[in-house]
Amino acid sequence: MRDTRESRLLLVLLIAVAFALITVDLRGGEQSPLDGARRSAASVFGPVENGMATAVDPVGNAIAAVRDSGARHDRLSRLEQENAALRQKLGSSDRNRSRANELDKLLKTAGAGGYGVKGAQVIAIGAAQGFSWTVTIDAGREDGLRRDMTVLNGDGLVGRLTTVGPSTSTVLLANDPDFTVGTRMEKSNELGFATGRGGNALNVQLLNGKAKVKKGDRLVTFGSSNDKPFVPGVPVGEVTKVNRNKGDLTRTVRVRPYVGFTRLDVVGVVVKPPRKDPRDKVLETKNPPKPKPAPTVTVTKTPSGTPSPRS
Repeated sequence: MRDTRESRLLLVLLIAVAFALITVDLRGGEQSPLDGARRSAASVFGPVENGMATAVDPVGNAIAAVRDSGARHDRLSRLEQENAALRQKLGSSDRNRSRANELDKLLKTAGAGGYGVKGAQVIAIGAAQGFSWTVTIDAGREDGLRRDMTVLNGDGLVGRLTTVGPSTSTVLLANDPDFTVGTRMEKSNELGFATGRGGNALNVQLLNGKAKVKKGDRLVTFGSSNDKPFVPGVPVGEVTKVNRNKGDLTRTVRVRPYVGFTRLDVVGVVVKPPRKDPRDKVLETKNPPKPKPAPTVTVTKTPSGTPSPRS
């Protein structure tokens, strides 16, 4: 349409008519003469609107689902992180509790034997391709450690120091085939030499070929000159098998060590030997005798006023 005077007058007229119709419709309410026309328009355009809504709603729902899915993913990720942190905390608590128990056992053993020890933790094991049984601990020269010191834990003899660095040291374990330590049998005092067999076993060669020994007998370290590399009285293990004596000058027995070499954690290096040989004192703390029950004494009191029998 061209912009002329007539077109402008027509536009003004149409706007005036529209305002008049709106005014009439608002004042008439439900009795408005335009209500029928409005219902007819609704019946015509309503299905179209519903169809459009039906077509658009899945898209909106999909967008909302994706948005909610992201929120759910974030919540799940957050929960997983919280659970992982909780499991780590619980695991750390269990490990700290285990270490505290190991340290408590170590201090009891050191106290029973009169050993001055430097506590340390196992931080590495020997190379898998090697043939020696060794571990590395987190203590060295800076902590006062020197080569050929005895290493023990709450159960007994672990080994001896072979290499000492500034802050770490290497321990040759007692089950290594190149390991040898002098031993003394509990009660009988029979002397011998224990050597490692790898795994969880030792061979002990008793100097007396006729020594009386049986399964379950216990051994401790005999000790070395100047207490190096071994201090006396450290529990070694107990006899599991006695070989038959065939007239040899010595006798060999199989011993199960007290220490579990595959689960070492907290250990102690003896930096101060005992003032005197503890003998079997440390063994006694491992299996204390059960207390005997106190005898029960029953006292019966004669009731007062009861006549005594006449002679």
